[in-house]
Amino acid sequence: MNIFVSNISFKVREQALSELFSAYGEVTSVRIIKDKETKRSKGYGFVEMANDDEANAAINALNGTSHFERAIVVAEAKGKKENNDTENSAASNG
Repeated sequence: MNIFVSNISFKVREQALSELFSAYGEVTSVRIIKDKETKRSKGYGFVEMANDDEANAAINALNGTSHFERAIVVAEAKGKKENNDTENSAASNG
């Protein structure tokens, strides 16, 4: 399951997120989204976990908790960020 994590401290690195989530199960990937020009964290990212039950346990346990002095928001990721072209595909179908 892909998990969306926001309000991440700019100090947090992917390794720290991996360690946080691995307490609940196998973490298969971690990606903190960074600004392309400055390479600075945008304060959100994605954690992929192999098992949905473990992912849900992590979401329930970690959502709203303090991590690096920030209350992180943890939820199941819905869709892909690249799917912003719903208007374009609707326009091209007619």
